[in-house]
Amino acid sequence: MEIHLHHEEHLQSSDFLRDVVIGMSDGLTVPFALAAGLSGAVHSTSIIIIAGIAEIAAGSIAMGLGGYLAGKTEQDHYNSELRREYYEVENLRHREIEETREFFAGIGLSKELQEKATEEIARDKDKWVQFMMKHELGLDEPDPKRATKSAFNIGASYVVGGLVPLSPYFFLHKPLSALEVSVGVTLLCLFVFGWFKSRLTGINPWAGALRVMLIGAFAAAAAFGVAKIFES
Repeated sequence: MEIHLHHEEHLQSSDFLRDVVIGMSDGLTVPFALAAGLSGAVHSTSIIIIAGIAEIAAGSIAMGLGGYLAGKTEQDHYNSELRREYYEVENLRHREIEETREFFAGIGLSKELQEKATEEIARDKDKWVQFMMKHELGLDEPDPKRATKSAFNIGASYVVGGLVPLSPYFFLHKPLSALEVSVGVTLLCLFVFGWFKSRLTGINPWAGALRVMLIGAFAAAAAFGVAKIFES
């Protein structure tokens, strides 16, 4: 029982971190590029603030909706496979018994143990179905609240990330001055975020941090350059 609880906690933690990474990475980058682009084209920070807030609102909703739909798709897929597995256990019992026996053979059990294990697990239809879902299809039952949690986590992370590059514009009245502060603060946050993200994914944290920071810098520089070209 203790092992099962630990497994669930681990899965939920992984899902949460994945959501935060998805929301934060786009939240730091997209509003940063937008603010940089507008700083090269307008002369009022109020316009940049309004546009930035509108983008953060729209982006967080869009990203959250994407997370919700992904969670619902995962749940729907699991339920569909669950119904199919129940049908096969009830109507194609001999085939399912053979597949169960093949699984036990694959992990090295003797023929005698294969027969006993298969006979034992086939006595309880529900446990048999759960066994086949796990070991034949490789599917774990998703959290029924996963879609809602994912939408909130991704959306909230996007908002937090988006406010970082936009915050200097609330305190400085010259767009280019605010942009200078925004560049410093956002690139630092991108570097730190990239470092932790790389640690979680098992790649070199310094290389990952530098890559994330350079991507954000390139996006902002490109937006600023395009705005300057059209302004001319």
